[in-house]
Amino acid sequence: MAICVGSKAPDFVLKSMTADGTKDVKLSDNFGKSNTVLLFFPGAFTGPCTTELCGVSGELRNFEESGAVVYGISVDTPFAQDGWAKANDIRVQLLSDFAKNVVADYDLDLPDFAGLGASVSKRAVVIIDKEGIVSYVQVTPTPGDLPDFDEVKATLKSLSKVNA
Repeated sequence: MAICVGSKAPDFVLKSMTADGTKDVKLSDNFGKSNTVLLFFPGAFTGPCTTELCGVSGELRNFEESGAVVYGISVDTPFAQDGWAKANDIRVQLLSDFAKNVVADYDLDLPDFAGLGASVSKRAVVIIDKEGIVSYVQVTPTPGDLPDFDEVKATLKSLSKVNA
């Protein structure tokens, strides 16, 4: 079942690569503190994903100033994500959903990606407010399409007014 605006966001714990190795990141640790932007993307080292995450990295300060924490989520290993991030100066914190549990919980599975017989995440943006409620969902029509970040920014701006 697709994740819906107004529903409670499914909590998760995913691995992220740090200078000290992998660490756990728990979504609900943000509840009561900040809005959260989840950027689901099909895979590291692909053109549209690199364009998206590099673009967001360039605007990361704007997201943070609006009171949001931003995570990129893919089914890549944290090691592959780390190599990709370093090669492309991606500063968004990347989370590995290697087991595809979060992709399933958020109903974002894209089966048989590019005819390769493997499933990945659809490209999507999910915004979760400070209370853990889904405030915005955008799933792109194809993996090659990028999200409408003007809508994302407008949603964050309206949430920051509510939380002010």
